[in-house]
Amino acid sequence: MTTTHGTTPARGSAGRAWGRALLGGIVMAGALGAGNALGEALARLLGADGYARQLLPAVLVSALAVPAVLGLRAVRSVRRLPMGLGPRSAAPLGFLRGLAVTASCAAAVLGAGTALGWVRWSGLDPAALAAFLVSNALVAVLLEALPEEATLRGYAWVSLRDRLGGVVSALGTTVVFLLVPGVSTVVQAGVSRLVGVAPVPMGLSPEGQDPVAYLVLLTVFGLTLVAARTAPGAAPLWTAIGTHVAFLSVNRVVFEGVQRDAGWSAKVAPTHAAVLELGYLAATALVFVVARLVSSLVRARARRLGTRHPSAATAHGVGGWTGGGPLPVPAERDGQPVPDIAWTRASSGVARVRAEGAGPQGLSCDRRGARVFRRSGV
Repeated sequence: MTTTHGTTPARGSAGRAWGRALLGGIVMAGALGAGNALGEALARLLGADGYARQLLPAVLVSALAVPAVLGLRAVRSVRRLPMGLGPRSAAPLGFLRGLAVTASCAAAVLGAGTALGWVRWSGLDPAALAAFLVSNALVAVLLEALPEEATLRGYAWVSLRDRLGGVVSALGTTVVFLLVPGVSTVVQAGVSRLVGVAPVPMGLSPEGQDPVAYLVLLTVFGLTLVAARTAPGAAPLWTAIGTHVAFLSVNRVVFEGVQRDAGWSAKVAPTHAAVLELGYLAATALVFVVARLVSSLVRARARRLGTRHPSAATAHGVGGWTGGGPLPVPAERDGQPVPDIAWTRASSGVARVRAEGAGPQGLSCDRRGARVFRRSGV
């Protein structure tokens, strides 16, 4: 890829865009498979058990995936779109935004399911629930949310979006997302044999889950994460990370709370569970899409208004303003005093202001002071 006139990046070919997107998926699949296998071997070597046994693979997956994809991003000669990590100061707010939107939609949909009699809740243990949510969030961020969002909704989506439209980029990223679990099991099986741990079964879906239902859920989840990634905000990738963590937390509490000792759980029929999962994911995606549309409309309106009536105050970055009736004039600009000003009225109704000794250059303002700009005598 090259740069035209030093400012406008030339788009690469669609083939290269797809290649980079698949590379992001390969990085994630490799990190997930290798990290899980090596984490299991390391846990055995150190005698780690319980929560430490869960945390070790998570740390390794992030340590393998995130630096690799950031390195791939850094070597690109032209980068039209940022990955979406944003400034560090914006990351907590972006993360909380994704967490809050997803949890709120889940609460609304599950509440409706409870009212319909689809969901029956167990007794609540607040202390156990809080402990589970905190410990699960750390593992979820390191094992899945951070590396998957960085490689897929970060690197892969941006690679496609640099070249292709929004719909194609969203669908393409989701297809790569669907391939990651199956490829990761192949990698994990190979690395497990090398390090002497029991290999996991290879397949497109986790053992014991219906492949079709799993792929449908993963597709809706992937599109929801793209919607979160493209939502307005300074750190949209962190919004997707927050959405990812909220989804995993809700599902593990509601549908797996007993197995995970989460302190709360629910009994839901499999059909109702699928409807509720897909329902709150769809609601979450809708909120993010609407937020993006509203933000785009507001920006478009601001641009139109700014074109028609730009503010005089924004035309000068330095200097105080002195009252000159309806035509404000900067007292000085960039520390240099402005010469005495003489006003004349043009036949068009626009007042022309000319500085004494300024030659053919001056300032023009409308009668409301809405436009202040330098004019050339040419």
